[in-house]
Amino acid sequence: MRLNPFDSSKINVGTTGGGGGRKAGGVGCITLVIAAAGAIFFGVDPMQTIGVLDGVQQTTSSQVPQNENEDAICSSNAYASETCAALTSLNETWASTFAQQGVEFRQPTLRFATEQRFTTACGPASTGMGPFYCPANETIYIDIGFYDQLARMAGDRGDFARLYVVAHEYGHHIQAITGIAGQIRSAQNARPRQANQLQVLMELQADCYAGVWAGKNRSRLDQGDMQEGLRAAASIGDDTLQSRAGQRVNPESFTHGTSRQRQEALALGLRGDDRACDEITQVR
Repeated sequence: MRLNPFDSSKINVGTTGGGGGRKAGGVGCITLVIAAAGAIFFGVDPMQTIGVLDGVQQTTSSQVPQNENEDAICSSNAYASETCAALTSLNETWASTFAQQGVEFRQPTLRFATEQRFTTACGPASTGMGPFYCPANETIYIDIGFYDQLARMAGDRGDFARLYVVAHEYGHHIQAITGIAGQIRSAQNARPRQANQLQVLMELQADCYAGVWAGKNRSRLDQGDMQEGLRAAASIGDDTLQSRAGQRVNPESFTHGTSRQRQEALALGLRGDDRACDEITQVR
């Protein structure tokens, strides 16, 4: 995907070591309810089914410097620059979408993991959890070492698989600031036996939102990008991951959806209409 270079004046970036995180100007706050939602708050390890454990060696996260400004953080390596460029594009795309619908918007913060274990507003975390979004401080956490793990699972090293990860976590931010996350959490509290099923809906909608971003920037897609994204979505479906781990496929334990469901949600979003994603999480 042909992204413009990152613009550090338009993004909020830091590290888990405390560096960066300067607030960008011109971003209005909204008054919609922001629910305490997201995979951590639901009691589910956000990348649990991927099986990325603490014992897996993470070799690239140390390449992101701690206690530096946003330019230094984003310029530290190719993965960081790519992620910051994606964040710049995601901010611009979703801010424009919200403006068209007459809704105020605010950006999330991006934090690169620079230590194996760290503390977040949602509680203790580790690089073994994989990328995740914390609604309590509206922050996306990413260990860039996960990108290499994803490449091994998806079977290719194309950039769009990595961008899909960032856009998916950004999708959880959209759910939080629109109140969708709050609706799902309320439904989970009311129907605990359906908690996993409702979590799947959250994850599929985040996949759909990731597709929306790409669809709204279709002119920047390279040939094969969509296929890369679909392969990545398939590689992290709950059924595929359970089978790969030698486990019995158990739909009741799903938290992110099957490979087919994740592909279908991403493909739906690639049409570029965020309203098409709304039906996924209609709680009845």
